[in-house]
Amino acid sequence: MNQQTNNKDREIEVTADDLPLHCPMPSMLLWNSHPRVFLPIEATGEALCPYCGTHYTLKGGAAPGHH
Repeated sequence: MNQQTNNKDREIEVTADDLPLHCPMPSMLLWNSHPRVFLPIEATGEALCPYCGTHYTLKGGAAPGHH
């Protein structure tokens, strides 16, 4: 993620470069933030933020070797 994103975007695709995943991400606009929470995405390839409901999808799916 190289560009600023509005926190109202509820579907975000991330890459291995974004790990460890946390919400809000550095590229999100700070005016619409909540406390940082780390999200376990490696095992399933998906994560849902408990604060804002943003759904993250790991590009390429779950990392090999995680269950």
